[in-house]
Amino acid sequence: MAAIKRLRHCSGRLLFCFLFLTVWDALAGRVRYSIPEELPKGAFAGNIAQDLGLDTRELSGRGVRLVSRGRTQYFALNFQSGYLYPTERIDREQICGRLEKCLLHFEVLVEDKAKLFAVDVEITDINDNAPRFQEAQFEFRISETTAVGTRYPLEEAQDPDVGTNSLQGYQLSSNEHFSLEAQAGADADGHLDLVLQKPLDREERAVHDLILTATDGGDPVRSGTARVRVVVLDANDNAPAFSQPVYTVSVLENVPVGSLLLTVNATDADEAMHSALTYSLRKLKDKASQVFRVDARTGEISTAGNLDYEEAASYEMEVQAKDSGDLSARSKVLVTVIDVNDNLPEITVTSLTSSVSEDSPPGTVIAFINLQDLDSGPNGEVTCSIAANLPFRLQKTLDNYYSLVTDRALDRERVSGYNVTVTATDRGTPPLSSTTSISVQLSDINDNAPVFSQTSYTVSIPENNPSGASVCSVRATDRDWGENARVTYSLLEGEGREAPLSSAVSINSETGAVYALRSFDYEQLRELRFRVQARDGGSPPLRSNVSVRLLVLDQNDNSPHILHPASPSDGSTGVELAPRSSEPGYLVTKVVAVDADSGQNAWLSYQLLKATEPGLFSVGVHSGEVRTARYFVDRDGLKQSLVVLVKDNGQPPLSATVTVTVAVADSIPELLSDLSSLSAPAQPQSGLTLYLVIAVASVSSVFLTFVIALVALRLRRWRESQLLDSSSGTFSGVPVSHFVGIDGVRAFLHSYSQEASLTAGSRKKQPSFPNVSCSNTLTGQNSSEKLGPLLVGDLSNIDTVDQVSLQMLIFIRAFRRYCNSNTNKYKGNITWWTNECKGSDAFPSPSLNLPPGFDIIVRAEVLQQRLTVSLLANAVRR
Repeated sequence: MAAIKRLRHCSGRLLFCFLFLTVWDALAGRVRYSIPEELPKGAFAGNIAQDLGLDTRELSGRGVRLVSRGRTQYFALNFQSGYLYPTERIDREQICGRLEKCLLHFEVLVEDKAKLFAVDVEITDINDNAPRFQEAQFEFRISETTAVGTRYPLEEAQDPDVGTNSLQGYQLSSNEHFSLEAQAGADADGHLDLVLQKPLDREERAVHDLILTATDGGDPVRSGTARVRVVVLDANDNAPAFSQPVYTVSVLENVPVGSLLLTVNATDADEAMHSALTYSLRKLKDKASQVFRVDARTGEISTAGNLDYEEAASYEMEVQAKDSGDLSARSKVLVTVIDVNDNLPEITVTSLTSSVSEDSPPGTVIAFINLQDLDSGPNGEVTCSIAANLPFRLQKTLDNYYSLVTDRALDRERVSGYNVTVTATDRGTPPLSSTTSISVQLSDINDNAPVFSQTSYTVSIPENNPSGASVCSVRATDRDWGENARVTYSLLEGEGREAPLSSAVSINSETGAVYALRSFDYEQLRELRFRVQARDGGSPPLRSNVSVRLLVLDQNDNSPHILHPASPSDGSTGVELAPRSSEPGYLVTKVVAVDADSGQNAWLSYQLLKATEPGLFSVGVHSGEVRTARYFVDRDGLKQSLVVLVKDNGQPPLSATVTVTVAVADSIPELLSDLSSLSAPAQPQSGLTLYLVIAVASVSSVFLTFVIALVALRLRRWRESQLLDSSSGTFSGVPVSHFVGIDGVRAFLHSYSQEASLTAGSRKKQPSFPNVSCSNTLTGQNSSEKLGPLLVGDLSNIDTVDQVSLQMLIFIRAFRRYCNSNTNKYKGNITWWTNECKGSDAFPSPSLNLPPGFDIIVRAEVLQQRLTVSLLANAVRR
């Protein structure tokens, strides 16, 4: 039924066309037809022969043909019947868009009469397009406190048809909370809003799914649908507001891409996240979505593509400001494009003959020339001229048509042929011109595209290649002759490429040799695909493409990178701990390394290059695990340095080394005694570890001190209790000069210089002295005057040997304390320290020369010992 109605409608229009064309032909010499779109190929469109008064039997003999202004020939002439018929199915929306009248213009050329007839064909619209939404789903996030009557703009559906076939109305699926309201604008472009009719309750229903239907007015009616999803939120009660309802801007059509046109500004009375606005463009028609863009954060509207006055003289769109709660505001943006003289005049030559006889009379038509300029106003007014010394002239025929005719008699013997240069110049400022040449001689036509020797190319290149290295060479041949056979090569940029192809490779346009413009890195780029285009020199040129696959081969150019142990930034060495009691195979640490290469170049092996104690540790060849190889012995030092070599499997192999420091200790005091030798002078590797060690050492020291004191107390209890009592009673008030006798100690050292000795472990034991010469060396006068009481006020109950031993022990401790303080603090007398102090186990020599301040340290040591004894005595009494 729809097809029958359509044919009846077309028949009525055609009858009207025949009557109208008769009058129009008589008045203006122009023929006009009206046909509906989507007519099948070969359908009747009009009777050209009858309307122009031509005999159908002489159509082919008189050289009647159609001359189209555009690139596409939509109609053809049936020379037997004189009918005009479409050569393909015509889509009105594709040709004319939304123009109310869609006219196709062409001319009928009668060659024997040298006459042109203008023909206009109006394409009428049929309902062949259904309304369609640009987005299949609209989602709104609405607060449950939103007031009834709040509007939410919806994107209108688009229908390319016009008139009654275009979009007519909308329908919303049945629901109790929302309704649909369409508002008609002054420019026949309305607004579609989703209106809240009933308060929302998120606890009752969190999501509402609706169906929006758009229908047109055609027969039959066509429709399109979109889903509307409403998510109920909490509290955003202020919609954005623009500073002005309409923004207007004028811009030249030749502004560069990215130029800022204007900045829209909208404000939101809400605070925090609800005041953050997002800008977007709406109602972008035709190609406007590809021409304009808006910064979602700043509202700056700029060009995203090239403007062209000839395509669109103005643009109308809406900018939307939307906050986080889906409240939005819209403002209209009008962009007016100002025409500039940026289009060259186009010259179209229609040749009637390829050669002209020398006896042709003046006025013989050789060719028709059509001039077109896409600019408007004076920029689009074109004049045409040729050289004055030629036997030709230009004669204006119809609108922008000129005919090239002979001006005088021709003489072939003098000139065998002419190349007539036609110059078309517009009236713009500055004027633009274009030229073309008309030749009456035969010339080759370009009908063969270049052909590559291979269907595709796959080549390889090792990484780290030098810039400018040759990659490959492609070759294409063209079977045409002359300029049409000259092949040039170029690279085609692909879509979605991060970096331009021109930064990686180049091609010689004449030879087809492809060169690398930079050094390739396999770790960054393993494969490069691109296309090479071969283009011939014809007009229009023909092209052919071939795919090239460039493989980058890996080389061993990356050394292993050690992740653990990491090198400290301050230059210190990391320390790994290993208990002295650990068994063979104990895992001390693991060396972890990676290699950025691939394949065999990334296979890593580990090797122990150097060790303080060879054979004490071993390293896993493939795992990098550092383990003990045997039991620790006493001669093994506390600090063990291991140099581990990490090597890859490349050719040649690359390697890296790391130094691992292992501290061997069974007890905290032993570890602390050599801590300074295990750490670099800079800050420790880990402050937390040092603090923990110090804390444990402090607790251990306190515990050991308590145990020693308890043992000493047990030993003293069976001795004279009066000695402890008298010590506590006479401790105060004794002058410092009575504590130490330096001369007595020096005499003791002279006397026992050959008999006193310290073992290798003397720092853990008290020195032992022979008992034979004690009374002979230190007399009672010496003891009372020089040494004085050391630990207690009255030494009458202590024999001479004990007195001398106590004084000697205090003197040696003071001596070592002085050496340590000199070493770690100020190093006062470096000569004395070098001669006398021999490390932490230093022992005073008989010829000891005491430096300044030594007596103070001795007195401090005596006071400390007396205080300890006093405290122990008080504890015993309690």
